[in-house]
Amino acid sequence: MLRNKTVLLGVTGGVAAYKAVELTRRLRDEGASVNVIMTDAAKKFITPLSLEIASQNKVYTDLFSDPMSHIMLPAHADVMVIAPATANIIGKLAHGIADDLLSTCLLAFQGKVVIAPAMNWRMYENHIVQENLKSLVSRGIIQVGPEKGELACGEEGMGKMSDISDIIEAIRAALTRKDLLKEKILVTAGPTREYIDPVRFLSNRSSGKMGYAIAKAALRRGAEVTLISGHSSLHQPKGVKFFSVETAAEMLHVIKRELHSSTVLIMSAAVSDFMPEGTDREKIEKTKTLLLRLTRTPDIIAEVGKRNEKPFIIGFAAESGQKIARARKKRREKNMDMIIFNDITEAGSGFDVDTNRVVIIDRKKERKLPLMSKDSVADAILDRLVELRA
Repeated sequence: MLRNKTVLLGVTGGVAAYKAVELTRRLRDEGASVNVIMTDAAKKFITPLSLEIASQNKVYTDLFSDPMSHIMLPAHADVMVIAPATANIIGKLAHGIADDLLSTCLLAFQGKVVIAPAMNWRMYENHIVQENLKSLVSRGIIQVGPEKGELACGEEGMGKMSDISDIIEAIRAALTRKDLLKEKILVTAGPTREYIDPVRFLSNRSSGKMGYAIAKAALRRGAEVTLISGHSSLHQPKGVKFFSVETAAEMLHVIKRELHSSTVLIMSAAVSDFMPEGTDREKIEKTKTLLLRLTRTPDIIAEVGKRNEKPFIIGFAAESGQKIARARKKRREKNMDMIIFNDITEAGSGFDVDTNRVVIIDRKKERKLPLMSKDSVADAILDRLVELRA
């Protein structure tokens, strides 16, 4: 998404300025070109040389050494990012003050601007700073963070700059077309657990990566997103309505509650097909053999598919082998609008990996995708959703 994009990064005078090196490096790892502007105060915390090495580009610090840089730099940028954004630069931008290279570039730039505030909690909570931020957000500036945590002064409070990954996600969102603005998308992810006793359960290898990628991609594209997740080590995506569940029954309960306000249901969760007939309230003693009687878990998609007023349903069929006919049959029988087939035995496809190889099957056609990142698969699925909903 950031490949061949140019990011104009402004670094201002806060302790978090050192994180700009990591941000620059990560942006370049994703294929972006980064031009850095530093304020005089920023140079008190980090050297221009550090950012020059990280960006592999000249670092700009002075309005008059390159007289046309305040025009040239914004003209060639796809997005402008201020990280960290101090109370000072926030105030300047809110009131149109242009007294250095960074503030002048901000006024000359006509694209999306992302700011990552970072300051002492008392400064952040000051009503003037809050009014300035409200003014900027109302004018289309994208604010990411800050977070609550331990600050440079040793105090605890709201003012810590957001994680680099969250800032990059905000940049991705700023550069993404908003073609899902009218959709309210309900996404499920991860595995369910069906308990045998208080410490043992039946589950599967799902990491939740595919579902989380879909939720983040839909959010970037303007949808209102609700994510219902089984146990996962992944971080909860910022900006989504989030529910954590364990069993298939719990997942079904939350889906039923949230379904009335959803236009699309994407069932990427690996819901257990079976559960124990009964759950022991105490830990079962260790014996040579243990006989378990299993029964079917609720079929979530089948229940939703029977509704007279159902959302657009996208399901997944993870099969061991090229059993694509089963996926086609499942789509028809459960009244799905689309099903995503993948063979989990193929290298780089299935559980615990960052890539997938899928076939998108809907009522009109099938499209086989090459091996690609789960982020790219998520966008391909949503691209087809947009086409069918047009």
